[in-house]
Amino acid sequence: MISNRKNNTFPILRLPFLAIEEIFKTMDLIEIINFSMISKRTRTVAKSMNFFSKYSIDFYINETLDVRLYGTKVMVSYIYVMTSDIKMNEKSEEKKQNGNIIRKVYKYSKDPVKEWKQLSTLVLDIFKKQTIDYLSMQMDAFVDHISIINVFKATAKLVDDCFIYQLDQQNNVDENAAYLLNNVTISNSLETWLHIKKYFFDGKIPKNLKELYINDSRWIGYEKLLEIDCKNVILKNDRIWEKDWNSFFKKWIAMKTNFNLECLQLSHKHLETFRAHVLYDIPHKVMDGGVKRVLKT
Repeated sequence: MISNRKNNTFPILRLPFLAIEEIFKTMDLIEIINFSMISKRTRTVAKSMNFFSKYSIDFYINETLDVRLYGTKVMVSYIYVMTSDIKMNEKSEEKKQNGNIIRKVYKYSKDPVKEWKQLSTLVLDIFKKQTIDYLSMQMDAFVDHISIINVFKATAKLVDDCFIYQLDQQNNVDENAAYLLNNVTISNSLETWLHIKKYFFDGKIPKNLKELYINDSRWIGYEKLLEIDCKNVILKNDRIWEKDWNSFFKKWIAMKTNFNLECLQLSHKHLETFRAHVLYDIPHKVMDGGVKRVLKT
């Protein structure tokens, strides 16, 4: 039902499907989401629309819980924010960014995590999405991260790009981070800014990624290094022994491990020391100040 002049409602569900579809094309995404929340029937009608595939869906989990919908052709994006701040209820913001319009709507809830889970499940359902385009998750923002992760585990087959971080490095996020990595399939890129406490961290590093960035890789040991099989890898602040790096490079060059790895970047390595202690018996050339792998046949 939508507004009319006489009784403030219009029987949209009584219209032919093509007419309903034309009405939907005039509605913005927030209106469509709100419409689909009215009943099971309105949800079914919303789900039957066939023009939603042009939108991408991102999730941001921090002090608030955001569901973001981006149009690939229409230059308007929508952000639906669950908040525990009652002062923000029903407030909306609109701003222009890089030629696009971004509209943000806030919804108050005493239990924002519960309502966010319901909203996320609904959005993925009505937009017929099994892939999340982008997931940003602060791992020390909420107590119950496991139930949040379970939403993605149950509703999405893939997460294209994932960014996970924590604000307080003293917080132990090992369990939550491992649960995410072991239960959500990441397909394109992973960037982590976590301070893992356990050396024998049992989270599985995704394979076949195009990009893997680990800002604090002190928990990456030799065995874990051999499990990393991504195209471009950046490891910051690793503590791997020089003899292990030597062994790794020999296996890599011999194509015995890390078959997808094409580019590896390491930080805090003095080039001459690294060459003397790691690359001393490995054929290589120095180009533009960086160590490059050269295969000789």
